[in-house]
Amino acid sequence: MNKAELITAVAERTGESKAKAGELVDAVFEVVTDALTKGDEVKLPSFGAFAVVTTAARKARNPQTNQEVIVPAGRRARFKPGKALKEALEAAKAGARASV
Repeated sequence: MNKAELITAVAERTGESKAKAGELVDAVFEVVTDALTKGDEVKLPSFGAFAVVTTAARKARNPQTNQEVIVPAGRRARFKPGKALKEALEAAKAGARASV
C-alpha cells in the first residue's frame, strides 16, 4: 500500500473527503517524525511503537567491487509491532497456509 492508497482507505473508513484524509495522514506523519527527531518514542497501544535507535559503526562489503567499507554509526527509526498487530499477522499467516 502506498500513500495514495492509504489516503483512499482512510477516506472510505472515515467518510471524509480524500483531501481531508490526506491532511490527516500528513499530520500523523509529521507528528511521528517530529517526535522521533526529538528522540521520543511514539507508542500506539496494541498497534506498536516507533523509536529511534543508534547503530554502531560496522564493516560491510561493496558487492560490486568486493571492497570492505565502513558504514558509519547513525540513528535509525525502528518499529516494534504490538500484541494485537502480531496476533492479526499470525492469524492471516495461518489462514493463508490453510487455503494452500
